[in-house]
Amino acid sequence: MDFSNTIHEALEISVEQFQKDEVILTMPVGPKTRQPMGLLHGGASVVLAESAASMGTLLNINQEKEVPVGIEINANHLRAKKDGIVKAIATPIHKGRTTMVWDIKIVDENNELISICRCTIAILKKK
Repeated sequence: MDFSNTIHEALEISVEQFQKDEVILTMPVGPKTRQPMGLLHGGASVVLAESAASMGTLLNINQEKEVPVGIEINANHLRAKKDGIVKAIATPIHKGRTTMVWDIKIVDENNELISICRCTIAILKKK
């Protein structure tokens, strides 16, 4: 997957695992992803989570005729993170014809839970 000139490139998000029932993305915690108080920005975590859900949906649809689009995301930030790496682990809760719902856990290098998210992805017909 080409991340050139996208938010993924800007935030240095990379793919660790890319399968129909589990997508794992990683992102460094540093100047690009911190808020002014020096902690991982919740918005950066949400970008990571929605990206993992969207990529998982992409693997489960007909990519020639359909496209995944995020329509809802909920995030609970449970632990602060100042540096290091975070990992989003996305697994499907529901795989429907027109929507998919994903559970995403964001953990750090010690497998400590940083955030939990739920994301709904719409499956739209390409025009």
